[in-house]
Amino acid sequence: SFIESFCMSVTLAQIPSHDRNGEEPLEERCQRILQEMEGSLTARDRVGIQDFVLLDAYTSETAFMDNLRKRFNENLIYTYIGTLLVSVNPYKELGIYTKKQMDIYMGVNFFELPPHIFALADNVYRTMISETNNHFILISGESGAGKTEASKKVLQFYAVCCPSTRLLDNVRDRLLLSNPVLEAFGNAKTLKNDNSSRFGKYMDIQFDHQGAAVGGHVLSYLLEKSRVVHQNHGERNFHIFYQLVEGGEDELLRWLGLERNCQNYRFLIQGECAKVSSINDKSDWKTVQKALTIIEFSEKDIEHLFAILASVLHLGNVHFGASALGYATLNSSAEVHWLSKVLSTDTSIKNPCLCSIDHFQVLSPFTAEHAKYARDALAKAIYGRTFSWLVNKINESLANKDSTRKTVIGLLDIYGFEVFDVNSFEQFCINFCNEKLQQLFIQLTLKSEQEEYEMEGIEWEPVPYFNNKIICDLVEEKHRGIISILDEECLRPGEATDFTFLEKLEEKMCGHPHFVTHKLADQKTRKTLERGDFRLLHYAGEVTYSVAGFLDKNNDLLYRNIKEVMRQSKNSIIQHCFNAIEPDGKKRPETVATQFKNSLAGLTEILMTKEPWYVRCLKPNHCKQPDRFDDVMVRHQVKYLGLMEHLRVRRAGFAYRRRYEVFLKRYKALCPDTWPHWKGTPAEGVQRLIKHLGYKPDEYKMGRTKIFIRHPRTLFATEDAFEICKHELATRIQAKYKGYRVKGQYQRQREAGIHIFLIETCWRGLQARKERERRAWAVKVIKKFIKGFMNRNQPVSMDNSEYLAFVRQSYLTRLKDNLPKSVLDKTTWLTPPPIMQEASMFLRKLHTRLLVRKYVRGISSQQKVQLQIKALTSDIFRGRKENYPQSICQPFADTRISEKDINIKVLQQICPEGIKYSVPVIKYDRNGFRPRFRQLIFTQAAAYLVEEAKIKQRVNYSSLKGVSVSNLSDNFLILHVSCDDTKQKGDLVLQCSYLFEALTKICVVTKNHSLIKVVQGSVRFDIQPGKEGFVDFKSSSEAMVYRAKNGHLMVVGPHNAIVNSRDKS
Repeated sequence: SFIESFCMSVTLAQIPSHDRNGEEPLEERCQRILQEMEGSLTARDRVGIQDFVLLDAYTSETAFMDNLRKRFNENLIYTYIGTLLVSVNPYKELGIYTKKQMDIYMGVNFFELPPHIFALADNVYRTMISETNNHFILISGESGAGKTEASKKVLQFYAVCCPSTRLLDNVRDRLLLSNPVLEAFGNAKTLKNDNSSRFGKYMDIQFDHQGAAVGGHVLSYLLEKSRVVHQNHGERNFHIFYQLVEGGEDELLRWLGLERNCQNYRFLIQGECAKVSSINDKSDWKTVQKALTIIEFSEKDIEHLFAILASVLHLGNVHFGASALGYATLNSSAEVHWLSKVLSTDTSIKNPCLCSIDHFQVLSPFTAEHAKYARDALAKAIYGRTFSWLVNKINESLANKDSTRKTVIGLLDIYGFEVFDVNSFEQFCINFCNEKLQQLFIQLTLKSEQEEYEMEGIEWEPVPYFNNKIICDLVEEKHRGIISILDEECLRPGEATDFTFLEKLEEKMCGHPHFVTHKLADQKTRKTLERGDFRLLHYAGEVTYSVAGFLDKNNDLLYRNIKEVMRQSKNSIIQHCFNAIEPDGKKRPETVATQFKNSLAGLTEILMTKEPWYVRCLKPNHCKQPDRFDDVMVRHQVKYLGLMEHLRVRRAGFAYRRRYEVFLKRYKALCPDTWPHWKGTPAEGVQRLIKHLGYKPDEYKMGRTKIFIRHPRTLFATEDAFEICKHELATRIQAKYKGYRVKGQYQRQREAGIHIFLIETCWRGLQARKERERRAWAVKVIKKFIKGFMNRNQPVSMDNSEYLAFVRQSYLTRLKDNLPKSVLDKTTWLTPPPIMQEASMFLRKLHTRLLVRKYVRGISSQQKVQLQIKALTSDIFRGRKENYPQSICQPFADTRISEKDINIKVLQQICPEGIKYSVPVIKYDRNGFRPRFRQLIFTQAAAYLVEEAKIKQRVNYSSLKGVSVSNLSDNFLILHVSCDDTKQKGDLVLQCSYLFEALTKICVVTKNHSLIKVVQGSVRFDIQPGKEGFVDFKSSSEAMVYRAKNGHLMVVGPHNAIVNSRDKS
């Protein structure tokens, strides 16, 4: 079918040649994705089914639990039910949220890779971009199931995948850093969760038409203010208080009147767990400070915000006593002083019944209990209103100033279902919220799914499900619901108490199947209920609530005189929170429960206008331990979250449905019959389109107004085909436009009377030639590729040149990383393939020259002089004298005889001329050739032959005719001297162990490089004017010097083959 044949080709065609950071080539990414897909398929039996929709026994709860447990035991915490994501909290770090993981899931079809929160986030994002509509992700589950972490991972993914500019990066940073601020002020440790959200949060992320995050907005719901003044055992106050005390700078704490010890503050120690091993308050404090700066809180705002936090802590330490008349007396002057200072209030409210302390007085003659109530009410009001101000301030920072239309992705992270040993008003509201969200889930999925199939005439087997509307009505119904009865008790005159409220409930709710009290219960149930309790049977199970405090918490009243004191504070945040224009009694404000009910109704309206996506979070155990799966607990969550019903709906239903008009409008380009304009009905057009695409009968159904597609993979393949088609359409449009422009130019030329026929002929000929060349080129390329692959092991030819080009590239790449590091390294050079032999030799020579050049640049001045002298020696003797190659490796010295070894008398005579070089030699007499040990000294003006304290002969350089040496391997030299006078001594016959060094020195001193003559056979020399002698040279296996029978001096040098000095060097 179309789907089966198209999936793989589209997968390869749609992957860009580089990833979004330009780091991963096309072939590598193709190979990686294919390996991951193959690996996930082959590992299915070991790690369970990735999508519960593919579960064979999809009606079996046991099979569902077995699959969930199997995946959890392999650290695979995510599983799909269609597009719904089931997440099990692992209670440990898994390393699956890295930047690399984000890159893998970016732009990949939803079911192409293993289940992940990034896959869902990416699918929501791409759907929003392609369909330009709004979406929301509903993250639900019990407290401690991982909802807050899931929302943070979604935010982090969008921060990476969205387009990036400097302006957009600022928005991204504010979106990310709003989380730690809201967590610090709105989260706390509870018995079930060390980072439990104690308020509901709905965040809209706004995107422009290019998919860039350009703004956001946060809505908060029902902050648990009672936690400020009271915490159950094993729980803590809000994180920010501990962060301030533990992480605040010493100077800041001194200014706020605080000490670095949580045990000193009553509001922080009621739960007896101020220290928690899993929480680093000092580190979190630094994160919050950085976040406040980036979100653009001013220094003044931050200063006033910290002052308010300190005021709450000081309020908690205010104590009251009782006077003789029973009135409350104030016993905490120091705390009141600091309270007045940090809130910047110096107002005094006089009352004759109470004394004044530091300008801060309690107004009415309260009893001690009333005074404590007023204190706690003030602390809750200050913190609650400050939290609202904080959310508004964050919204100002995230606000998008551009008024153009934006698409939105909403994130709903709201408190989970809670059941404690003692459940009060807060748990009642929280669990009511979860009931409403469950009702929304039912409306948007189970109920609406079935109703839509029936409306469209699609065959459908009804799936039974529990509709929790009866519970929602029990709580929120007008005049009859629990909230209405609670409000009546709060507003009616007379002595209303929590117990009168309970009596009213028993009167109105008697007989309701989901409501029971001690009075209404049967004998067995009555044993589990106190007289002040009532029990609701929620969708998630039974919860028993204590009515104690319900009326006070619902009223949430603050005495008017206390408001007046707050309004006169110089703290700008307090002034904003206790606005002077706030009504004080003419119209009673709405109760807390009613406000919360109305805000939930508003949230429901917001969510109903968006496309839903779901993340269902599960707790594997009560102990927050890793690798522990409690079957009973998880099975209960699976049941009340309706996951089995959702699975049955998905298996019986269709994953995708769209109206015929919308579907045809989007995909009509995929079929030639429907593109560009379909003239029939939309239903007929869709039928023609899917027939062309090759849909199988079981892959779709045609409704009255919509097409229903059963499997997501069918839609993804269609969408991928459309993505490719869009590029083709763009090419066609470009071609049409270019043709339109050319046609206009042609018509203008025709109207102007230019040679039309000639232009037509030339143009058609040119187009024909181009087309012929293009086709010929295409045929040639295809042939070359196929032949190259088939003949890749054959000798070089036109058929395999493309392949061999790769071989060359590979060799050069390896060679680049393995080049010799030294001129002397003769073994490192890689052995080239046959095709690269010549190029390798050339490159080796170039590299050798480069190393030589680097060496020359790195030598010292002394080494440079040495090389220059050696070069002169080479010019003179290279290829001319047999033993020259052996002298190359021997460095030349400045002199061979130090001045202290020269006789002092001789030194005094020649020193003014400047000694340039001296060397020991053997001088052979001219007449008997008897050897004599002498010193040969070169000065600036002459050469001296010295015997101990006597200068035997001085040879001016001007009278030096030349120096003769043989071409053999001996070390003799003959200095030829001009003999104008018969008394003048003749030429010098010398033997020198440092022959090449001495000869080079004399050339340098005399500045005559042509002075040296290399001769073969015999050398004639002048014994004295008019009398000559000869020195004969020959080679033998043994070196000798003797006088021959013919009277000549015979010099026998050791045999040594003539070596090419160029090769030697």
